[in-house]
Amino acid sequence: MSVFNAYMTLSGAVDATLTRDEPLSRRTSYRIGGPAALLARVRDYAALVRTIEVLTREGVRWVVLGKGTNVLADDAGYDGCVIVLEGEFSRINVSEEDRSITAGAGAALARVVNEALRARLSGLEPCVGIPGTLGGALSMNAGTRREWIGRRVRDLVVYRPGEGMHRYAADEIEWGYRSTTLPTSEIILEATLSLMPAEKDAIAADMDARLRRRRQSQPLSLPSCGSVFRNPPERSVGQLIESCGLAGTSEGGAQISDVHANFIVNRGGATSADVLALITRAHDAVMDRYGIDLSPEVKFLGFGG
Repeated sequence: MSVFNAYMTLSGAVDATLTRDEPLSRRTSYRIGGPAALLARVRDYAALVRTIEVLTREGVRWVVLGKGTNVLADDAGYDGCVIVLEGEFSRINVSEEDRSITAGAGAALARVVNEALRARLSGLEPCVGIPGTLGGALSMNAGTRREWIGRRVRDLVVYRPGEGMHRYAADEIEWGYRSTTLPTSEIILEATLSLMPAEKDAIAADMDARLRRRRQSQPLSLPSCGSVFRNPPERSVGQLIESCGLAGTSEGGAQISDVHANFIVNRGGATSADVLALITRAHDAVMDRYGIDLSPEVKFLGFGG
């Protein structure tokens, strides 16, 4: 594997900003993580394709990262290339006549939601207050247990490394709670979301109510990755962990939140090892008491994988 060769080949040859040894603590909402061997902020499709071609030839593993809002990065870093989609991947186009929004995977989800509100288009209210990019939201089917962004997708464009672009129609993708049938080997580039006309005041009131509930029920003032585990059917992970007496439990600089026990927060100086220890403790406690095998919602970057 030659990160250096990849860096030298791509530097100045593609529309991208390349950085070596970029701290992942700057790229994740947890503010945790060692250096990525290479960071490539690509601004157009040609740059993305060429970057992956070179990385593949040089045997450098890679991963696409949005805002890093549901990611725990290893303290040891990542020995591959982290790809961030910018430039043309951040465009947002609204069609009020067509009642749709087409946006790039690198667009901030908050911007997409705000554009829908501005255009008096309803359907993205369940996504209000969720951080990250549209691509990240689609890959994890963001939303609530019963309302998610996948239900709004009209079509979706991906890049299949080594093959090219492919467009999915809505009925070619299955969406579920925190799940999608999109292959993890494909990179989401763009999506068109079908929305519904509504009164702007009604949309805004719904969004405001949802934001108030989030502020009251989640520890938003401290760095975290959001929910750590997926909720099992008809159960609340936060309540399960709290019933095991773990709310407020600390490990180093990490703590199981006493506001919502399915959040592990960074109270200052937390390491990935601290967070992993609490994830394991919560998982094992719930398994021992309830026989429920909790499934992580957080994605792990590095850790030898």
